[in-house]
Amino acid sequence: MMAEARVLIVEDDPHISKLVKYNFEKAGYLCTVTITGEDALNILDKDPVDLIILDIMLPKMDGFETCRLIKQNKRFAAIPIMIVTAKGEEVDRIVGLELGADDYIVKPFSPRELVLRAKAVLRRGQPKKENAKEVLGAGDIIMDIPRHKVSVHHKEIELSPMEFKLLAVLMERKGRVQSRDQLLADVWGLSSEVTTRTIDTHVKLLRQKLGKAGDMVQTVRGIGYKMEDEE
Repeated sequence: MMAEARVLIVEDDPHISKLVKYNFEKAGYLCTVTITGEDALNILDKDPVDLIILDIMLPKMDGFETCRLIKQNKRFAAIPIMIVTAKGEEVDRIVGLELGADDYIVKPFSPRELVLRAKAVLRRGQPKKENAKEVLGAGDIIMDIPRHKVSVHHKEIELSPMEFKLLAVLMERKGRVQSRDQLLADVWGLSSEVTTRTIDTHVKLLRQKLGKAGDMVQTVRGIGYKMEDEE
């Protein structure tokens, strides 16, 4: 964990915010708590943080809109966001991840797991490289690792940080099957004790953004995924 990482907790339930704040401070984080999205944006404008814990069902402006505004602002876009909410339907997860959230956790949750996943999210940087290649290619997909850019058929596409990491790992290991547990460890930095559902959601979103080229991300039933070049 980075030294004294700063966490902004946006949660209107005082019992939950107190629980989250206690566990993060116990783990060595500096915490600020607010109950509205508007206040969160004001806080970021004065003093950007290292991580945002964001509820969805907030008074006035909801968490989805708050997430969208944060990710649209170039000053704050790189700040990782973890959505922690009671809204656990797949459509809600997809909306949150499409808006740029780095993780999506459904209440009730384990405070220990939340802190563990926060540490993984804060481990920024590129995926582990197995070779010296900085530009990866597969079919119409070109991935420029240092510039953090991905293009499909010469058109640049926008990926979230986790989608970028996931695609990089699959392209670096093209043709080799990656289990869900392996992807969870190498991309998210988490053990299989947490959950692998988030991988399936991210793969689904990644395929959608890649368009037809997304067909190269193949499902290996009962195991995981692999990237195969177009024939």
